[in-house]
Amino acid sequence: MHPNSLLQRPGTRRGRPASRGVSVDTATTAPPPPTEAAVGKSAIRKVATRLVPFVALMFFINYLDRTAIGFAAPNGMNADLGLTAAQFGFASGVFFIGYILLEIPSNVALHKFGARRWLARIMVSWGIVALLFTFVQSYTQLTALRFLLGVAEAGFFPGAVLFLSLWVPVQYRSKILGLFYLAQPLTTVLGAPLAGWLIQQHGLFFGLDGWRFMFFGVAIPAIVVGVIAWFYLADRPADAKWLTADEKRWLTGALEKERQVKERTAHPSIWSVFGNGRVWVLSFVYFGFIYGLYTLAFFLPTIITGFEKQFGTKLDLLEKGLVTAIPYLPAAVVLYLWSRDATRRGVRTWHIAIPAVVGAVSIPLALFAGSPAATIAVITVTACAIFAALPNFWTLPTRFLSGIAAAAGIALINTMGNVAGFAAPYVTGLLRDLTGSYVVPMFVVGVFMLLSAVLIVALSRRDQAAKADDQLVKA
Repeated sequence: MHPNSLLQRPGTRRGRPASRGVSVDTATTAPPPPTEAAVGKSAIRKVATRLVPFVALMFFINYLDRTAIGFAAPNGMNADLGLTAAQFGFASGVFFIGYILLEIPSNVALHKFGARRWLARIMVSWGIVALLFTFVQSYTQLTALRFLLGVAEAGFFPGAVLFLSLWVPVQYRSKILGLFYLAQPLTTVLGAPLAGWLIQQHGLFFGLDGWRFMFFGVAIPAIVVGVIAWFYLADRPADAKWLTADEKRWLTGALEKERQVKERTAHPSIWSVFGNGRVWVLSFVYFGFIYGLYTLAFFLPTIITGFEKQFGTKLDLLEKGLVTAIPYLPAAVVLYLWSRDATRRGVRTWHIAIPAVVGAVSIPLALFAGSPAATIAVITVTACAIFAALPNFWTLPTRFLSGIAAAAGIALINTMGNVAGFAAPYVTGLLRDLTGSYVVPMFVVGVFMLLSAVLIVALSRRDQAAKADDQLVKA
């Protein structure tokens, strides 16, 4: 057989002439180039599947390490160290003082040195500090370590938000940040039973108490994942080996156009952020959400432990962990669906304001439920409300901030949230000691969340009025 006899053109048979007419050689015809829409869809899908899960894992470990004290408190730590509710609240909240002091400088450093290096450095640093909680012996040592943990973690969360915002155009950020934020409720869904199981391993490792072994168990992953992050992450789409040339071009072009539009209306600098009224309003909005979030995170395990005295309910450590996780599984589902709706419609004011109102009303009502099941059901509504609002909230700053101003602005907003992170556990514990119950502290939470709803609506109306005035001037 002649070698060329295997390369027959379509429409021919060996031994017969080709049929008349136009013959198309499909074996050598190049496929049509992908459309811009197809390239964009593929690029966003790859970011969502290759990048977001890893950053979410980092956030999962981050949130677990900073809230582990809430699981340790009712399971031996408070008794062993002789802590009052106010002392526990202060030790929980002092973390945020260290965080606040270095948050903006840390985010500026991230912008200068690159997210890959800086986020990896932060993770390894806080993992080392978290490991030291295994050996804490007094209230003073606990307070000092919580402060140092805040210093070590400073800039991680705003850095992660900024990092993801630098990878996707604004119309996709609600989806991407929603997927990222799933790590926070899932930290409790998975982390609470894990913490309960670790605490039950009393004496397993060098004779450590269960709560000390729990601190050890949640610290090691931070160091390991931090080292992996150095090699796994890429600072920008152009550096991603897992994107095609077309996908890199599409992402880079879309983000560059967005940056140019923002910089035509503003001159980004660190100092311009401090005089930006919208940044400050968003800071106070975020304050209310975080006040509610950390009140739940630090005191829910203690409230559940109180079911035994209040309702006669007896739970072992693992069961307490599972009950603590209950509100956060529906919260993760609601977060995903709410963010998906926001992506489809575009983030609207009510995507943030409605959850704030629901949270404001529900969290005080939990104290008047007549059974453990009813209490957990109301707390579940509160958790759903808080987590529905947060990822959509974080799409707002990057709509009008870019470059170094975005780094500083996001850090400033998160700093105010961390002020709430300090105030919420401390004020809650102090009011609990003064009043003998959690009624007044939970009403305080409701007031702050209601204020967040009022401020976000006011900001939206002001922006709409400004746009209308601008259109009149142009006309």
